[in-house]
Amino acid sequence: MPSLLDTHTLIWWLCDDPALTEPARKVISETSNVIYVSAASAWEIATKVRLGKLPQAEELASDFLGYMEREGFEILAISGDHALRAGLLPGPHKDPFDRMLIAQAQAENIPLISNEAIFDNYGVRRIW
Repeated sequence: MPSLLDTHTLIWWLCDDPALTEPARKVISETSNVIYVSAASAWEIATKVRLGKLPQAEELASDFLGYMEREGFEILAISGDHALRAGLLPGPHKDPFDRMLIAQAQAENIPLISNEAIFDNYGVRRIW
């Protein structure tokens, strides 16, 4: 089953954080599943590292593609369709990274592995 990781899910997976639920771990660890990480997550991590909001991810930001390759995750590029969907999403949710993940999950018709319940308001299938 293809799935898209939310940024916090990616970080928790890489850090083996106990906040990551068993259903999420099961989907991510199943080698037959294609796990996508959005280019927006790379952008979010780099931005937050630069601003000092995510200092624990400095190594991840400096070798993002290497981490993805070692984990066997696929990068989901941001397409024009994704960008338009994200920009046109209704509602008050303003986080541009979340809006992109929602748009990508909708456009690609794949579930999003996230603890963000607000995603449910956008009709996204969410695993948590």
